[in-house]
Amino acid sequence: MKRLLLVTYYFPPSGGAGVQRTLKWTKYLREFGVEPVVLTVEAGAYPSLDPTLEADVPDGVEVIRTKALDPFGVYGALTGRSRREAVAVGSVADADGWAKRLGLWARANVFLPDARVGWVPFARSAAYERIGRGDIDAVLTSGPPHSVHLVGLGLRRQLRALGLRWIADFRDPWTGITFYDELPMTGLAKGLDRRLERRVLRSADRVVTVSPTWARDLEGQGGLQPRTIEVIENGFDPADFAGVQEPVRSDAFEIAHVGSLYAPRNPEALWAAIARLRAEGAVPKLRIRLVGRVDGVVEGALERHGLAEAVDRTPVVPHDEAVRAMARAGLLVLSIEDVRQDAGILTGKLYEYLASGRPVLALGPVGADADRLLRQSGGGTLRGRADVDGLAAEVRAHYEAWAAGEPRPGAAPDALAPLSRRAQAGELAALV
Repeated sequence: MKRLLLVTYYFPPSGGAGVQRTLKWTKYLREFGVEPVVLTVEAGAYPSLDPTLEADVPDGVEVIRTKALDPFGVYGALTGRSRREAVAVGSVADADGWAKRLGLWARANVFLPDARVGWVPFARSAAYERIGRGDIDAVLTSGPPHSVHLVGLGLRRQLRALGLRWIADFRDPWTGITFYDELPMTGLAKGLDRRLERRVLRSADRVVTVSPTWARDLEGQGGLQPRTIEVIENGFDPADFAGVQEPVRSDAFEIAHVGSLYAPRNPEALWAAIARLRAEGAVPKLRIRLVGRVDGVVEGALERHGLAEAVDRTPVVPHDEAVRAMARAGLLVLSIEDVRQDAGILTGKLYEYLASGRPVLALGPVGADADRLLRQSGGGTLRGRADVDGLAAEVRAHYEAWAAGEPRPGAAPDALAPLSRRAQAGELAALV
């Protein structure tokens, strides 16, 4: 059996979306003749924790944990936040006040390519030692944080000498990540960041990403030939949905968003559409459920549209509870940020939405990768971010079907098989 050294910052007890891809690969690789060896951080700066995910790590999997230099305590002190608040992901646009702006400037210009770069020397040393035992066949680095790829870059000479393959996995773009344009980076810092990205893209033996559009974008960033970057999409784990028998909520038509709702994801047009339908008396039993962190910008928008009293709020919950919340909804909302590389955004949440069997209403770039996936799977509809009329029509149609006792279904089960985490582990194993 081959052995893959999987280098990832996010691993249980880390929670959130960033952990799922590498965790599920770890869970299923053995079925395809690959033994995972995980190299991760000992006490990471995680935005959220979910110890329940540790149950997905197969018995006997070797997990190596190392120390890291962590700047988040200092950054939190500069910005007047706790360490946990300082590691929050998503938008960084709320850095008001000189102390927060100073801390954000340091984060953008000193800690390149990101604030978790302090883990790199520890991870590189541990990887070097583990590879030296002679039983590793390939190394995979998964980002973000994209500083993880510097581990592979630093090991490149050793890997070539041993004939080992380095696979660089981009779960998100590097210099095209959603909040990149919000960072107060100097021209010097941006230039260095782009050079680092280009070196990784050109030095890795194989590069993997999650969507066709991002593959093309990364090929351009690295000056690579077309169709040289592999696409292994995000997905869902059927085991997470096995036995979930949650009925669709019957006392109210529930529109739910499950996961962090940052300011750039605020679905303003959807709130306007729902407010219009309520004013017309068309959706008297409609409720909005928000599961997870909700930005103040979103709360303000709900207030402006007179929807605050129609919202049921649930704080951050373990992954299994999030899955049940999806299954109860009459309609699931996905909001894609309006950023440079939004056409390639295929979040792990979208696949889990589809697996829940409930229909999806997405806001984002029409004709892009998420739109294609929804159409191919029959799992829902994507409307433009400003399409209030179209969104109102969709909500009305779903509400009326629910009121008639026949809530609309989501994706067809046979369309979901290629989207499973097990199938994707097989795709990765073929590259090892």
